Amino acid sequence: MAQSVSIGVGTWAWGNQFLWGYRPDLHDLALEATFKRAVALGLHFFDTADSYGTGRFTGRSEQLLGGFLQALPPQLRNDLCVATKLAPFPWRLGRRGYDRALQASRQRLGGRLDRVQLHWSTARYAPWQEWPLLEGLADRVIAGEVESLGVSNMGPRRLREVQRRLAERGVRLVSLQVQVSLLAPEAVTGGELVACCRELGVDLIAYSPLALGLLCDRPGAGPGALKGPRGLLFRRLRPRIEPLLALMRDIAAEHGARVSEVALNWCRAHGAMPIPGLRTPEQAEAAAAALAWQMDGQERLALDRQALALPVRMPANPFLSD
Repeated sequence: MAQSVSIGVGTWAWGNQFLWGYRPDLHDLALEATFKRAVALGLHFFDTADSYGTGRFTGRSEQLLGGFLQALPPQLRNDLCVATKLAPFPWRLGRRGYDRALQASRQRLGGRLDRVQLHWSTARYAPWQEWPLLEGLADRVIAGEVESLGVSNMGPRRLREVQRRLAERGVRLVSLQVQVSLLAPEAVTGGELVACCRELGVDLIAYSPLALGLLCDRPGAGPGALKGPRGLLFRRLRPRIEPLLALMRDIAAEHGARVSEVALNWCRAHGAMPIPGLRTPEQAEAAAAALAWQMDGQERLALDRQALALPVRMPANPFLSD
């Protein structure tokens, strides 16, 4: 399965001050170089969202990506898949609830939008809101305004229901995004969600596959190296995941690879396309390098066991439906 699973690019950090300390003067040139390097290395799926970017930088991720896309030669731009997610905010209601948001996202992206995705499920707190929004997005696919439709943060039961209702309208549900990493393994190790996606022909996309950097072994990644919310997370989790990191280092050494490549290829081995957040050209090179090899079944099982035995996990998405 892993041979056919690619690696994409997540852009959550682009414009995010709260977790990633974004500053235009410090980061925009590096992000542009990262984008160019990722494209040159064959990473062709770019995922963003209309809510990415904090404070006055809301929408900045789409805006940056749109600018980078427009600067590409057409032959390279045409090879890419550009996907955004629209947040089901409480004021976005009804079948036309996403109309303005979709128009704004397309404008920020410079007119390029291949896939639109529901950012999270409202089934747990406002089930009446979700289907009209998806119906409106299906209308856009049927009209040919957007090529494909995906969802995020759904479990197998909700996924089947949404897929069935979209199929009745002749619209294919293309993808599902969920949090998947060695610190959030249950979505793939449980088997039901992966089997459901395969049965329905839905591509499984793994967001946060590097667990905010916890699954990278690099200088400066220690608990005292970061400030703010990520620093708190590192100080709480990093010392307790050393057995997992030790195993990952062993597997990385066997393949002449980085620890981050092990984390990405574990997702691929489970049939999920990881979309790591990339902020530097070096990170793009590390992500692309993971495509050059795959782990065997024994390595995957050993990582499964170690991950499931850990006493800690990444915080779960509170909107994840079953």
